[in-house]
Amino acid sequence: MDGLDGVQRMKSTIIKVENKDTLRSLRKFLGRLMESKFVEALLVPKLLPGGDGFVQSLIKDSRMLEDANPIAPTMAVQSARILSELTSSPFDGRIGVVLKPCELRAAVEMVKFLQVNLDNVVTIGVDCPGTYEVGDYAEMVKKDRELSPQAFLEGASEGEIRPRQGYNFRECCQICEYPVPLNGDITIGLLGLDHSKEILLMAGGRFEKELAQKFSLELKEGNSANREKVIEKVTHKRREQRVKVIDELKERVNIIEKFMQTLSTCIRCHNCMNVCPICYCKECVFKSLVFEHRSEQFLNWADRRGAIRMPGDTLIFHLTRMSHMATSCVGCGMCDSACPSDLPISSLFGLIGSELQEMFEYVPGRDAAEEPPVSVFKEDELQAEAGSE
Repeated sequence: MDGLDGVQRMKSTIIKVENKDTLRSLRKFLGRLMESKFVEALLVPKLLPGGDGFVQSLIKDSRMLEDANPIAPTMAVQSARILSELTSSPFDGRIGVVLKPCELRAAVEMVKFLQVNLDNVVTIGVDCPGTYEVGDYAEMVKKDRELSPQAFLEGASEGEIRPRQGYNFRECCQICEYPVPLNGDITIGLLGLDHSKEILLMAGGRFEKELAQKFSLELKEGNSANREKVIEKVTHKRREQRVKVIDELKERVNIIEKFMQTLSTCIRCHNCMNVCPICYCKECVFKSLVFEHRSEQFLNWADRRGAIRMPGDTLIFHLTRMSHMATSCVGCGMCDSACPSDLPISSLFGLIGSELQEMFEYVPGRDAAEEPPVSVFKEDELQAEAGSE
């Protein structure tokens, strides 16, 4: 089952890039969305005052788009969590949100669990060549103050995407099979195009006709052959890398003792849980009395075993999280970025999650109408095929 099927259902047109400045042309398009009242506000990454990073910002004044960067090469937060806060109560008007593919997929998953409401939201997905850790990007800028934002799109037209020399993309990006948005209301296409000359604008679903009429756009069916070829090229490379990473991890955790050793440096800070868009429970068992043990309990356990590790319950913590949300994990890697012990949490969840997702033929974030396996029971699911042992 092809997880990229959603891309094919959209209609497209070309936006000409002015003076080879891709970023300025993107800002101009976003500005037109605001000035025409197609949206009243935009959530989009905006350059920090020091120029060494980006933060998602809710913009009401189109003049504040000057430092906006919809192709920001970092992810300081998972924007689906921000979208959950923004749509937690009714509001007037319409908001546009600029999201990377994994953020969009997470938002779609959260719709299913009633954590995001997209009724008054226009989702604007952007092709993602890959992202860097926040600290790595800050170091890049420190070394090269003249670093152009467009430099991070090098190789996107041919599918030969490579990180900056001396740095690596976040591991989740290296193994991401979804470099393009699956189902945004609007998609900004960069892969397979000469981004210094043109940008692909795609639209589908509920806002397609309104967008075309308001901006006099002639939207046509299908993608260019080169774009499809490049998407497949990038996806194939990342799938190969994913298999390699997962196979290596399987060797590290193929028995419970190795699994425990891999997680042995966990300090149970809950960072991974706090940044995860799918970990949304307001009343979490790990922040309840269940795991607030009395002093005498610790002493009794230590007396019985001779010694116990502190803090405890780290293995239970990770296993419980896996069982709760592995089928809906979109592989955004924010858990890895937030972990002070550099644990391979995203890869572990990818290992477990991918097997579960394949078992149920489920792609998280593919379609808001597709029910997650944890909420559906089918009498014939997981049944052995006729004639099999």
